[in-house]
Amino acid sequence: MKFTELVDSGASKTKLHEYLVDGEQTAITIRIPSNLKDAAAEAATLKGLSFSAFARMCMIDELVKKD
Repeated sequence: MKFTELVDSGASKTKLHEYLVDGEQTAITIRIPSNLKDAAAEAATLKGLSFSAFARMCMIDELVKKD
């Protein structure tokens, strides 16, 4: 099942979150301004997270957000 199918079916926020954190890990490369990366790394540290965990959390939060 695709993420969009879950959204269209009216799945709960919990189900959407579970779907997004399940699955195999994959490496990606993104290009962002160094100031953005530094600020995000600082914010992650303040939350006790790694930069990668913070980026994943932000993406998941945005994807499961109900408009």
